[in-house]
Amino acid sequence: MNKIELNSIITCPKCNYPKTEIMSENSCLHFYECENCHILLKPTEGNCCVFCSYGSVKCPFVQKKKICVNND
Repeated sequence: MNKIELNSIITCPKCNYPKTEIMSENSCLHFYECENCHILLKPTEGNCCVFCSYGSVKCPFVQKKKICVNND
């Protein structure tokens, strides 16, 4: 089994501010506030979470090829 990567760099689409975050293996992150410009990020169409939309690494559910869990 492949190792699941839990570190992802979220890059804000408004101000391009990058921030390394640790992803949960138990739920997806559906909202994220940029710490630089304070915009609230939401998943783009077709993605399950902000990591899949704005992160350098897809969420653990996508890495495992499983359906994401909404646990906001």
